[in-house]
Amino acid sequence: MNQHIANTTLGKVQGYERNGMIEYLGIPYAEAPVGPLRFKRSIPHTPWTDVYEAKEYGPAPIQYNNGVVIGDEDCLTVNVQRPLEGEKLPVFVYIFGGGYNTGYSADELYRGDAFARDGIVFFSFNYRTNVLGFYDFTTYPGCEDFDSNCGLSDQILALNWIHDNAAAFGGDPDRITICGESAGGASVVNMLACPGVKGTFQQAIVESALPNCMMTHQTARQNIDLFLEGMNWTEKDLPLLRVMDPRLFLVGNEYVAAHHQYKNPGMFLPGPIQDDLMPVRPIDAIRGGAAEGIRLIIGSNMHEGTMFVHPENTGFPNSWTMITQMLEKNGHADALPAIVKFYHPSGNDSFKVFTDSAKSLASATPPLKGDVRQLGGDPFIRFATDYAFEMPAVKVATAQKQYTPDVWMYRYELITKSGIETGWKASHAFELPAVFCNKDHEFSHFVFDGEPDEVFEKIAGEIHGRWVNFVKTGEPALSGAALDWPRFEGANSPVMIFDRDSAAEQLDRRHLMETWGDMRFYEN
Repeated sequence: MNQHIANTTLGKVQGYERNGMIEYLGIPYAEAPVGPLRFKRSIPHTPWTDVYEAKEYGPAPIQYNNGVVIGDEDCLTVNVQRPLEGEKLPVFVYIFGGGYNTGYSADELYRGDAFARDGIVFFSFNYRTNVLGFYDFTTYPGCEDFDSNCGLSDQILALNWIHDNAAAFGGDPDRITICGESAGGASVVNMLACPGVKGTFQQAIVESALPNCMMTHQTARQNIDLFLEGMNWTEKDLPLLRVMDPRLFLVGNEYVAAHHQYKNPGMFLPGPIQDDLMPVRPIDAIRGGAAEGIRLIIGSNMHEGTMFVHPENTGFPNSWTMITQMLEKNGHADALPAIVKFYHPSGNDSFKVFTDSAKSLASATPPLKGDVRQLGGDPFIRFATDYAFEMPAVKVATAQKQYTPDVWMYRYELITKSGIETGWKASHAFELPAVFCNKDHEFSHFVFDGEPDEVFEKIAGEIHGRWVNFVKTGEPALSGAALDWPRFEGANSPVMIFDRDSAAEQLDRRHLMETWGDMRFYEN
């Protein structure tokens, strides 16, 4: 039983051999953020003297999962899966997504078995989500001693811990790739910009990120005020945050999710705050060289918006009325004709620009009928896809290209039978089963059931295979064909299209980028 002991900076950790690899699960990297540490940034865990038995995953952060409350405040743990043999192996760190609102590292979809089988040391970790992790109460009376960016601080501490301890688990601290999807992808973009993790990794893979999900203290109040409304609180009730069961905070959190688009169309759910941990907005920081030399793969899915744009309780604008409000609130009313022309040319003739908000609210032109989820080409799904995902991804790639030639872009376009039947097409997160070579997860079945096994095997071989090659060699090519995925060149550039037959294609997005220009939203 004395084998598979890792000597970490906090103490000895006992690993266990399972399924042809060694696992170290549920290792605490930070003190439990409970009691006086609630709404405080994470601090390193106190070293232990005994051998820590890393037998199982730690609790998830507190959240709703399929309508059920799961998780615990004491959730800050890291997990390792590694091959049975080898030292100084390349390292892959995965950051889960979920809108900074849900998600946890123990989700079976995110298990690192396939990476360990391919000779890579796989790390994952938990960070605080939703109210405990990404709500900023610091500008409210009685909460001045709270910290902002608690969840971001967890990520920073975890990445530093992984870098400092990679060698203890057979990994090479000079060959670390970080990766994430959705809010996890946005977290990777944040890490490219964040001073607190500089030098802890050399490569990054960004899947379907929301790079502009970054609040100021003032914009954060827009969502926090909704939280108070949902809790039926006034500011006088805020001291309850210190003592109340945090599971009850989810009531207000759900209220924010249901109402934030109708108050501020286009605003994101609560996320990181611009403060001393993240002094410059991520895209601007990357433009300034914050991630100089870091090799980058970044991309998005063809129909991201189908997961978020709904007739009711929508996650992004679902009407021209909401888009009009979004542009007017942010001083971009003059961009409305160009936006309408780009996303709904047939309606352009009948659309008029109203500078008066009251008139704009009465001008839901051009009309759209039916369930928007079933109209994959409708303007609002395309608008959300571009606004939140594709356009900022091109901006991140363009910014990083100034400081390294090693930037690649992809787009996931595989539409399965399920994608057609549900109308979701190639939606948000649909690439994840292929990334992890996991076809037995519930979500994998949703995406791939009805397709021949060869379809899954082929797309998994493409995506997982390229991620593995990138982690190992710094190049995402397959079979040594160095030019089968050319480097990113700009808005008119070769892009790897992941589909039934994947190949690099010249993708011209100059019109997209010109339409959006440098418009900024909810940054003040």
